[in-house]
Amino acid sequence: MAAPPAASGAPITEKRQLVEYIAAGSKPPSAWRIGTEHEKFAFSRGDLRPLPYEGPSGIGALLGGLTEFGWQRVEENGNVIALARDGASVSLEPGGQFELSGAPLETIHQTCDEVHRHLAECRTVGDRLGIGMLGLGFNPKWARADIPWMPKGRYKIMREYMPKKGSLGLDMMLRTSTVQVNLDFESEADMVKKFRVSLALQPVATALFANSPFSEGRPNGFRSYRSHIWTDTDPDRCGTLPFVFEDGFGFERYVDWMLDVPMYFVYRDGRYIDASGQSFRDFIAGRLPARPGEIPLMSDWVDHMTTAFPEVRLKKFLEMRGADSGPWARLCALPALWVGLLYDGTALDAAWDLCRDWSPAEHAALRADVPRHALATPFRGETVRELAGRVLAIATDGLRRRARLSRGGEDETTHLDALHRIVERGRTPADDMLEAFATRWGGSVDPAYVEEAY
Repeated sequence: MAAPPAASGAPITEKRQLVEYIAAGSKPPSAWRIGTEHEKFAFSRGDLRPLPYEGPSGIGALLGGLTEFGWQRVEENGNVIALARDGASVSLEPGGQFELSGAPLETIHQTCDEVHRHLAECRTVGDRLGIGMLGLGFNPKWARADIPWMPKGRYKIMREYMPKKGSLGLDMMLRTSTVQVNLDFESEADMVKKFRVSLALQPVATALFANSPFSEGRPNGFRSYRSHIWTDTDPDRCGTLPFVFEDGFGFERYVDWMLDVPMYFVYRDGRYIDASGQSFRDFIAGRLPARPGEIPLMSDWVDHMTTAFPEVRLKKFLEMRGADSGPWARLCALPALWVGLLYDGTALDAAWDLCRDWSPAEHAALRADVPRHALATPFRGETVRELAGRVLAIATDGLRRRARLSRGGEDETTHLDALHRIVERGRTPADDMLEAFATRWGGSVDPAYVEEAY
C-alpha cells in the first residue's frame, strides 16, 4: 500500500456491506483496465549492498530525486514513504524493494510505456546517487540481517507477528520481489470463472517467470525461491484457496474467508495500532480488544483486505500474484499473459476447459513442486513446459482477437515473445542464471547485479 489509509467511509455493522463493497467493482468490458505492479531491489553500485532509508544515497534520497519528474510526496511521520502521479504510485516494501503500482491502463502497450518511463526516471536519479536497480525474485546475495527496514508503521507490527506463523515470513517481507497485474470482472459469475482459471494456472506463471535461484550467494535448490517462501509465511492468509473451486463460491464466500483472516492493525490518528491475531468479526461486533467498543469503518475493511496473500487476491478486482520480478520485457509479458487469458471470452472458455477437471490434489501438487522444478515439473504424463505452451497459445489468440495496436501497428501478442522463447527452449531465466553461475560467473552472483539490472 502506497500510503496510510485515512479512517473513512460508512460504519460497518453487517457482512452485507462487505459483500456489496466487492461487488461494486463489477464493470462492463468497455471499462476494464490493466494495472501492473512490479518491485525491484535498489542497491549501492559501489558495494552492491541494499540501501538504508537514510543518507545521501538512501531510499529517501531516491524518492526525493524522483519528485523532479512530477511525482508528489506521500509522508508518514515526517518520512517520504511513497510518491503519486497520474493514478500511479511508487512505494516501498519492508526491505526497501522499490515498487511501481501503475495506473489503470487500456492496453499492454501503454503498460510498457509506463514501465519504460519509470525505469528511465529511476536510472536518471540512480546515476546521480550511485544507485542501481535489480530485477530478480529474491535477493541473491544478502542475508536477512543485512537488509535495512523501511520506516513504515505497519511493517513493525508485521515484523513482530510473522515469526509466530511461519519461518519464512520475514524473508518474504525483506528479500522478495514480484510483478503482478490487477484485472477487472463484469459480474459475480465472471469473477468466479476468472478467479478459478487464474488460481489454477498461477503455477504456470510461476514456472515461466522463475527467476530466484540464489540465496546468500549460492544456489538454493529452487527455480522460484520467492514462490516457495509463501508456503511457509502464514497459513491463515496464504495459499491456493481450495474453496474457490467449490459449488456456491462467490463474493460472500470470499468475504467469509477474509473475516477469518486474523488482523494485523487498525490505523487511527496517524498511527498503526497493533491488532495482530485479532478478529475482524469481533471488530464488527464492537469487541475488538485493540479498540473496545468501536466498530470498523469501510476504510478498515479495505485495509484488512490488503493483508491477505493468496496466489490470487480479490478486492474490487483480481490480482495475479504468482510471478517473480524480472527484466523490462517480462514486466510487460506478465500482464500480456493474463489479459490474453482473461479479457477475451473465447480464451477464458478455453483456459477453463484446460483446467476445470483438475483435482484439489493436482492443484496442491503444482503449487508445491513448481517452485523447485518450474517447467520440468511433471503433470498428467507430461511436464509444465507442455502445459505452458498450451496456455501461451490460448493467451496469444486472446490478445490477437483484442486487436489493440501500438503506434507502430503491432498487436499485444508481441509482448509474449519473451515467454514463447522460454517455452521453446525449455529453460527458465533461473536455469540460465544457474548455468552462468557455474561457468562464466565463476561461482559468484555479483555479475547478476550487472546483467539483471535495469
